[in-house]
Amino acid sequence: MRRILGVVVSLVLLWSVPSVAARADQVTVLAAASLTDVLGQIDGDFQKQSGNAVKAAFGGSSALAKQLEAGAPADLFISADVPWMDYVAKANLIDPSSRSNLLGNHLVLVAPADSTASVTIDQNLDLAGMLKGGKLSVADTNAVPAGKYAKASLTKLGMWDKVENSLAQAENVRAALALVERGEAPLGIVYQTDAAVAKVKVIGTFPDDSHPPIIYPVALTVQGAKSDAAKAYLAYLKSDAAKAVFQKAGFIILP
Repeated sequence: MRRILGVVVSLVLLWSVPSVAARADQVTVLAAASLTDVLGQIDGDFQKQSGNAVKAAFGGSSALAKQLEAGAPADLFISADVPWMDYVAKANLIDPSSRSNLLGNHLVLVAPADSTASVTIDQNLDLAGMLKGGKLSVADTNAVPAGKYAKASLTKLGMWDKVENSLAQAENVRAALALVERGEAPLGIVYQTDAAVAKVKVIGTFPDDSHPPIIYPVALTVQGAKSDAAKAYLAYLKSDAAKAVFQKAGFIILP
């Protein structure tokens, strides 16, 4: 009887291990650098709820889109602008039926934390004069969404020609933020949500109508569309629990 019982227990264990493994899976996410902190919390909550791990890689949306195009394995892509999601869609790298606009944001002017400045950002602002020979830190204005938004706003407000030669362009918005945080640049243009998690001071907010709407589209990749865990993760990003975390971080929830 002991032998029979031992065999039964062994079989139960053998059958139960694969069933747990089947439930547990890993979701690989490529996400805009500005989502680093907020997704850290949301991913942890999702893992506790579902048992599925999330492996996230953060960077400039342009770089991530190129990585996806080059064959980087990923289940889900979150861009910080619409054009880079359009880029991977045109290359047939995402499941179009899963695509939606997830979040919005604001663009702000930041200075080191000990700054006493406070300005109204409009066509009368002497931004070039405020630099006092220093650099204006921005993400790459030709490729990275935060940089492209910044260029659009500066252009519309009539400041671009005056500051173009004073730019310190970084590979992503977090790198641009770090230059100001370390005091290597007197001013920088970043998202409101980035400023909220750094030791900098927001000294002004760019008018929303001075640049294209800041939109974070999300979609499953072709690979992710085949994964139940990835589908569950995408659904969780739109859940009330995730929305509460996004809102607390300062993001705008899009309908």
